[in-house]
Amino acid sequence: MSFFTDLAHQYIDGEWKVGSGSWDIIDFNPYDGEKLASITVATADEVDQAYRAAERAQREWAETNPYERRGVFERALRVVTDREEEITEAIIAELGGTRLKAAFELQLTKEFLREAVHLALRPEGRILPSPEEGKENRLYRTPVGVVGIVSPFNFPLFLSIKTVAPALALGNAVVLKPHQSAPVIGGSLIAKIFEEAGLPAGLLNVVITDIAEIGDALIEHPVPSVICFTGSDRVGRHVATVCASHFKRSILELGGNSALIVLDDADLDYAVDAAVFSRFVHQGQVCMAANRILVDRSVEAEFTEKFVAKVASLKVGDPADPATHIGPLINASQAEAVSSVVEQTIAAGARALLHGAVKGNLVAPSVLTELPPGSPVLGQEIFGPVALLVPFDGEDEAVRIADDTPYGLSGAVHTGDVERGVRVAKRVRAGMFHVNDGTVHDEPIVPFGGEKSSGVGRLNGESTVDAFTTHKWISVQHGRSNFPF
Repeated sequence: MSFFTDLAHQYIDGEWKVGSGSWDIIDFNPYDGEKLASITVATADEVDQAYRAAERAQREWAETNPYERRGVFERALRVVTDREEEITEAIIAELGGTRLKAAFELQLTKEFLREAVHLALRPEGRILPSPEEGKENRLYRTPVGVVGIVSPFNFPLFLSIKTVAPALALGNAVVLKPHQSAPVIGGSLIAKIFEEAGLPAGLLNVVITDIAEIGDALIEHPVPSVICFTGSDRVGRHVATVCASHFKRSILELGGNSALIVLDDADLDYAVDAAVFSRFVHQGQVCMAANRILVDRSVEAEFTEKFVAKVASLKVGDPADPATHIGPLINASQAEAVSSVVEQTIAAGARALLHGAVKGNLVAPSVLTELPPGSPVLGQEIFGPVALLVPFDGEDEAVRIADDTPYGLSGAVHTGDVERGVRVAKRVRAGMFHVNDGTVHDEPIVPFGGEKSSGVGRLNGESTVDAFTTHKWISVQHGRSNFPF
């Protein structure tokens, strides 16, 4: 596809370049195996070139009038809107995303670009009082400088934009490394959008590469002062360790094992709809997905019957077909890993109400229940279409089960009493919790992030300003200070 081959390059200092590594990343369509593009990887030297270009360009960009900066994001929004159908087809081809998923990702992308327009004007200074006579304390918000960003494969357009655009809007420069399974949608497409929007050269650089080629060069490099990583908690732990050893700030959005709790007074039909979407959107390849559906034992039978019937009705197949609900997982290793989890859990004593067949990268939904106490699968993230139904007796047990995981990203509770739901939500240790809704949400001005192994730091709105700017204290003595010697 010319769309992919045209963008199968590195983007450094405003130029499209072929990487100088010794091997290629092959970009495949996960549904039919079609080769979309071949991209020669960037080396550590090219990572250095990208960071040095960003460092040079950022100084002038930080001094640019923020009203002028925001025009770039207004134009970027128009580029995305004008090319929406082309981008939709590309999301389907590279990610195996359904048309519904593509529309969902594009909607979020546009919302966050709109917010970036406003973020350019958001930083405000303060004047603080002083105990010293005649002193004025000024507190300035200044850009951090250069930000290194590593984005994932599941929602790569959106999750790249939601960090790249705010970082740029606040006066920084960026070096972006997309996931090797989404090099175009999560990387070079972003560069193309901002190039067409008129972003000055050097401010956004995209390096398509792999740790096997560059090691820790992206996070150890002396130029970036902030590293923003979205991915697994295993890799996130390493990123945090390297950043700390180099005195860099790290913002980590990691895995999840969300619980959707159905209390005894819930609207069961509505709860089923929320649970099915929360578990199976984009084949379950979502950090906020509801891995575990916790159901009060008094309504377990009725909920389970309705839930299984709705899951069984989901169409598995070609993501280009508008009727498809479940497309392929991103690659064969992910499909094998999910299938293995299901088989091992059943072998350990769980009962399969649905046991999804595997055909290539297509993994049909599975619904498992009667899991043995302490089953390892209850504590882990499953990045695929597998739902675990777990009964409970009363709110206290629901909260205990919901918290019995290393993760704490998102969750939801369904109840006929909103304030009861809020009380339960407050008790669960998670960064985000939703009453009478699904578990998968992200909004431009609401702090987004997790607790425990689900990450460090927050993004969106004021949290983004905190993430990509720093405070600078400048005092002015209008009189004369008295020194002791």
